[in-house]
Amino acid sequence: MGNSKMNARERIDYLFDDHSFVEVGGYVSARNTDYNLGAKKVEGDGVITGYGVINDRMVYVYSQDASALGGSVGEMHAKKIASLYDLAMKTGAPIIGMLDCAGLRLQEATDALHAFGTIFNKQAQASGMIPQISAVFGMCGGGSAVMSAMSDFTLMEKENGSLFINSPNALAGNEESRQNTAGAQFQSEQAGNVDFVCETEEALLDQLRILVDVLPSDYEAEDVYFDNDDDLNRVIPELNDAAYDAAYILKSISDNNMYIETKAAYAKEMVTAFIRLNGETVGAVANQPVDGESVLTRNGLEKAERFIKFCDAFSIPLLTVTNVTGLRANAHEERKQALALAKFTTTLAQVSVPCINLIAGEAYGTAAEVMNSKAIGADFVLAWPQASVGMMDAEQAVRIMYAEEINTDKNKTALIAEKTAEYAEGQSSALAAAKRGYIDDIIEPDATRKRLIAAYEMLYGKKVTPVTKKHTAV
Repeated sequence: MGNSKMNARERIDYLFDDHSFVEVGGYVSARNTDYNLGAKKVEGDGVITGYGVINDRMVYVYSQDASALGGSVGEMHAKKIASLYDLAMKTGAPIIGMLDCAGLRLQEATDALHAFGTIFNKQAQASGMIPQISAVFGMCGGGSAVMSAMSDFTLMEKENGSLFINSPNALAGNEESRQNTAGAQFQSEQAGNVDFVCETEEALLDQLRILVDVLPSDYEAEDVYFDNDDDLNRVIPELNDAAYDAAYILKSISDNNMYIETKAAYAKEMVTAFIRLNGETVGAVANQPVDGESVLTRNGLEKAERFIKFCDAFSIPLLTVTNVTGLRANAHEERKQALALAKFTTTLAQVSVPCINLIAGEAYGTAAEVMNSKAIGADFVLAWPQASVGMMDAEQAVRIMYAEEINTDKNKTALIAEKTAEYAEGQSSALAAAKRGYIDDIIEPDATRKRLIAAYEMLYGKKVTPVTKKHTAV
């Protein structure tokens, strides 16, 4: 049995704290009466706009009404959303768009199209100023899909949500029964346009409340600090022997194991998540082994770059967890991999928030260097004792450097073992990197939480004087 759909107002009532929603623009209606629109006028022109409180913090919302002309975007419908953006930016509060829309209203043509364009303009202005969240409950196609993509985070209801620029049947050689490119699975796993897929509308709205709770109200707000009843010095002995798993590490160190992973279904080799340390929201970016390899990919880099930009814009401290052996090597990756690496590296190098790197496994070559090394700009680098840091695996390096000796030696195994141990100690151990100043301290895994909290406390007053320029070229 399919999931039941709420109407536009029911979604608002479910989302906000009881009796806190205040509607704005409820009397607005369409001006155009051509093409029989005069007989079909609806209150609010198909969208409810206003503000309310979520967990005692003000949030703006617009909720499209699919029962009113299909939720189509007309001139005044779009103007209401644009006006709501103005209010949100003036007052410094997040804005949530509940998208359930049949598309642009054809009867209003250029008037509707121009007004729709003003929404894009407001979203561009609001980017980096206030958090923008889209929730896809029904159809979200064409320009509405652009609105979703211009948001910082997108949530999608699994059964009824439909997100697309071109509908599946309009794609050459495709039909919806073969590959539903508008569905939640494609959009979350392959396109990477959706951060959270939810089984029901209620689950989506619950996730919205959780997400809003960890985000600041705007770029100047300092309201992501919460009372913390978790022990600041909590030791985590499970980390000493557990196999590397980024999600497990991040959950373990976070206050009361709070963990919100974004785009979890996309580019799984790179984890992006919000955790909490000593009551403060921290953005985490971590390598994650997939199918036995831990490498950087185009999709993973692009996913992490966007997440890092959001955190930096809203003054959320960053944590990177490094465990990477190299770059994924195939023709598809080669097309855009250098550019993805360049953009990711540029973004990390320019962050102004406190930025800490934890080397928890292998850290080899260019891939490790761009994962927030000292050279790129990490404020503080910690490593676990078993970490390996260098150009490549010690044995691989030995086989290259001593190829001739190995070929002529009668006891190849012993020679390789001897030279590998020697190279590991002198060039690719955490201790060797620390002696050169590339690592600030080597810590036991079970002390990770308390050492990170102490490091962020030390970096609390970090100040970076911005360089005056229009934007980066990459």
